[in-house]
Amino acid sequence: MREVTTDEIKAAIKKLLLQANYHLCSDIKGKLIDFSKVEVSDLGKDILDSIIRNAEAASKNEVAICQDTGMVIVFMEIGQDVHITGDNINDCINQGVREAYQDGYLRKSVVHDPLNRVNTGDNTPAIIYYEIVPGENIDIKVMPKGFGSENMSAVRMLKPSDGVEAVIEFIIETVKKAGPNPCPPIIVGVGIGGTMEKAALLSKKSLLRSIDKHNSNEFYRDLEKEVLHKINNLGIGPQGLGGITTALGVNIEYYPTHIAGLPVAVNISCHATRHAQVTI
Repeated sequence: MREVTTDEIKAAIKKLLLQANYHLCSDIKGKLIDFSKVEVSDLGKDILDSIIRNAEAASKNEVAICQDTGMVIVFMEIGQDVHITGDNINDCINQGVREAYQDGYLRKSVVHDPLNRVNTGDNTPAIIYYEIVPGENIDIKVMPKGFGSENMSAVRMLKPSDGVEAVIEFIIETVKKAGPNPCPPIIVGVGIGGTMEKAALLSKKSLLRSIDKHNSNEFYRDLEKEVLHKINNLGIGPQGLGGITTALGVNIEYYPTHIAGLPVAVNISCHATRHAQVTI
């Protein structure tokens, strides 16, 4: 049995959050460059070029890509042959978040109570998901998710008889309602199946997948391409000012569900879609 200390986990969380907030993922930057070459709107092209320059400046100077440095979501895949030693794992993860946001001069956006709205002052607590997997490693993924895009997300409990066309319609409807609010071009995460909360979790996790990689299932791969094409025909464009670059990618994940259900969740994410990953 392999031992991993909570100090190692804390250090990894801090490093990943600084990386995610300072450096745009290469797949996203590549798509921005590709779309800037084909964007038909002159204003849209200028906006895409500005987004690219902003990302380059943030990376060079190691400052936040966006002023909304998000609420931290952590996905931990823990090998069943790993023994974690040290302090409470939740506490160590939150300490890593605390140190990253204080030492990295990142905006603290978390409030202690959703109704009384008192800021916690250090961007904790994080939203943490654990999964036990085979092996003796720990895979850590972090996603600092801004709420300009998170607020545009939605879940709908469709009927099985509604079929794939209703799923497509719901995704397009959600993007249209979002309009300029999530700072397009966006990335659209979709979860289909499971239960209400499982679909929502799938939609969030799908955003961790590179937009250069489609779903391995041919049906869902084709569905991703179809939905992306329909979204980019809406005319919303960069920052909602018109053009053909409304979304950079659509990532769909699915899961078995009940015979009476067809849960669908759409998680909207801005062009930055910050995330980082490490295996320890």
